[in-house]
Amino acid sequence: MGTLAEEIFSYKLGRPVHAGETVVVDVDHVMSHDTTTPLAIKAFRKLAKQNNGRVFDQKRSHIVFDHIIPAATIPAATLHREVRSFAQEQEIPILQEGICHQVMPEKGFVLPGSIIVGADSHSCTYGAFGAFGTGMGSTDIGVAYSTGRSWFRVPETINVNITGTLPPGVFAKDISLEIVRRLGVDGANYRAIEYTGEVIENFSMSERMTFSNMAIEMGGKAGLIAADATTQEWLHGRTDKEYPLLRAQNPRYERVIEIDVTNMQPLVACPPDVNIVHPAEEVQDVQIDQVFLGTCTNGRLDDLEIAANILRGRTISPSLRMVVIPASREIYLEAMRRGYLEIFAQAGASVGTPGCGPCIGRHFGVLAPGERALTTMNRNFTGRMGDPTAEIYLGSPATVAATALTGHITDPRSVLLAEDPA
Repeated sequence: MGTLAEEIFSYKLGRPVHAGETVVVDVDHVMSHDTTTPLAIKAFRKLAKQNNGRVFDQKRSHIVFDHIIPAATIPAATLHREVRSFAQEQEIPILQEGICHQVMPEKGFVLPGSIIVGADSHSCTYGAFGAFGTGMGSTDIGVAYSTGRSWFRVPETINVNITGTLPPGVFAKDISLEIVRRLGVDGANYRAIEYTGEVIENFSMSERMTFSNMAIEMGGKAGLIAADATTQEWLHGRTDKEYPLLRAQNPRYERVIEIDVTNMQPLVACPPDVNIVHPAEEVQDVQIDQVFLGTCTNGRLDDLEIAANILRGRTISPSLRMVVIPASREIYLEAMRRGYLEIFAQAGASVGTPGCGPCIGRHFGVLAPGERALTTMNRNFTGRMGDPTAEIYLGSPATVAATALTGHITDPRSVLLAEDPA
């Protein structure tokens, strides 16, 4: 009887588990990507005698190429070659279909009640499916590749309960930024954040993933949403495995935060921290050099649809450039079928290969000194997208699309409400 985090650990261990306990658990899946796998390999090699130098389970060990794909530099190409060699040795297929946090669920590797560790901080995204997903350092991931196990201190839980009716022009990303504003960038250090309420229950899996994804921006260990019929519908056809629909049972939360979204406005996070949040209409004088639609936070199909509906039949401002990168191949192909990619291209945007792209400042949209970007990313740290003097602002897909039309940060309601006077 406890929080969703406690319920998951109790389910996995077959006994009651409570916050504060240190436990060793068999994990369901282990993941690393192209830039974190090399260090994981080093740790794995030090445990060469364990399992005769083989990964614990080839079907539950995953390497994803997404951070620098295709390789943008000679060092990146060399890194990819080294990781491919290890993958071939271990007979692990490399996934090259998009961002790890989108591809893992699409492949049916993320199921309710499971525990998944990844060598990327945004592995907390998997909590949207009622799984305990968390990011770990490459050394811990190397150990998990070898043993199939990891240790945890079961976290205390902060409950964020979201109610009300979402007003026009306000989206899941705006609410996520409001949560970060209230909690702060370290307000949930090593806590699970459990999202509840009628708004969450009515959101799609894509929108739920945005919330879980950004739990780490508050220091969260995991961002959890109880699985329900919406989860089951999304997973239908992706897995034939059975899974539990766990929910919190008489939970004792460390803290409860109530958010009524009824009167919310579109929000923008300003540099250099995610919790510096202002209404979009208050920062409309900020000129923008590049907008970026994509990432594991907002590169999904409904995000592309929101932006495409704003840009349809229009052209982006000549004062900026726009980069669009679908989060996965599956999303890319469906967006192509629906005509979204054509809309972006006709509007003047550059559409890229599914992956992380400029989110980590490696390629396809690096910022020059002093430039400003508005993106759908999850963090705006100094130097993340290129030169350290560049500035990064964060907003919803609607805010990014509206800004693409004007060249300065723009409240999307000025576009959306003009199109629909009712």
